[in-house]
Amino acid sequence: MNTLENTDPEIFAAISDEIERQQSHVELIASENYCSTAVMQAQGSVMTNKYAEGYPDKRWYAGCGKVDIAEKLAIERAMDIFGAEHANVQPHSGSQANMAVLFSSLTPGNKIFSMDLSHGGHLTHGFKKNFSGQLYEKITYGVSEKTGYIDYDELRAIAKKTNPDLVIAGASAYPRELDFAKFKEIADEVGALFLADIAHLAGLVVAGVHQDPIPYADFVTTSTHKTLRGPRGGLILCKSKYASKIDQFIFPGIQGGPLMHVIAAKAVAFKEAKTEEFREAQIQTLKNAKKLANELKDKDYKIVSGGTDNHLFLVDLSNKNISGTEAQEALEKAGIVLNRNMIPFDKGTANNPSGIRMGTPAVTTRGMKEPEMCQIANWIDSALNGRGDNNKLRTIKSEVVKFCATYPIYSENTALVS
Repeated sequence: MNTLENTDPEIFAAISDEIERQQSHVELIASENYCSTAVMQAQGSVMTNKYAEGYPDKRWYAGCGKVDIAEKLAIERAMDIFGAEHANVQPHSGSQANMAVLFSSLTPGNKIFSMDLSHGGHLTHGFKKNFSGQLYEKITYGVSEKTGYIDYDELRAIAKKTNPDLVIAGASAYPRELDFAKFKEIADEVGALFLADIAHLAGLVVAGVHQDPIPYADFVTTSTHKTLRGPRGGLILCKSKYASKIDQFIFPGIQGGPLMHVIAAKAVAFKEAKTEEFREAQIQTLKNAKKLANELKDKDYKIVSGGTDNHLFLVDLSNKNISGTEAQEALEKAGIVLNRNMIPFDKGTANNPSGIRMGTPAVTTRGMKEPEMCQIANWIDSALNGRGDNNKLRTIKSEVVKFCATYPIYSENTALVS
């Protein structure tokens, strides 16, 4: 039998080991989650064999009838769960979704107004080494040094002074709710288009536990994993008047053939997002984030902005005499995985920042709730206080492994043979 194990034992072993790694640690990286077996089955299906340049019923190749069904379902379901006028499900990632929006709405040299990367923004919102920072002039807003919140009055003042062409709301490390209505007001006041990047927030938006950008934004982009619990990929939602231009800038603008197996998996994830189970998981994700943040706060950890309104938060470690990098490394040894992260007004560097970022989507998908957040907070505190003691870190890890075994992600071997 031409199985993966027989054909490529090295890759088989790597995947098997990755299943074990995922199962045996606490995952707190805010952008990670576990998609369902059904999503993985669709992504691992024969639809990977079909080349389908173009759009449903308008392909450049014959034989696309069945993949057309999958893409039409993905489009219909995306429009349904978000209440959007138009959806393009072909972007390979959230970054390419952003690229298509910028290319379709701006010309080189135009001004984009977005959150400073060091305050929680994203690379595709104007970072100097990214295409967005090389083609367009970036103007930034940030958070208040006193509160850790976006100061919308200051944001408005900067916008009126600089007259941007595109206002972007969205972040990778901002723990407070984004007020899309205020962003829209400001964009309108300066005659700018408005893009809401909800890559981190999409699942929360669908569940109705975060403000919805659809009524306000000209364009909404998102990745399809993270809180949305789908495959790795991207999605663009927009007003119908922009639909044709957006579609043209995805294909043939920046992409060729779409990944039909991934689009099929997106369709499955969008269907799952309509369920009550999905909504309850998003509600629990918020509860878990708040609980974990509060537990650490009670242990004298500085939580940026004092807490969280969404699925993630930042911890300022400057009062603990440890860098974000040191914390990340110590916690991984203890079986807890997260990422180092700059905090607003950080005196450190990107490679050695003063903070760490934590998120609760993945632990929530496993079925963990508030009591488990208390236990995780205890392990985090113990590991960071004992970071120089490898025996202590190994002891914590053994406890974590036993704990995680009671919250299985997939049934035995399901993730490998799907």
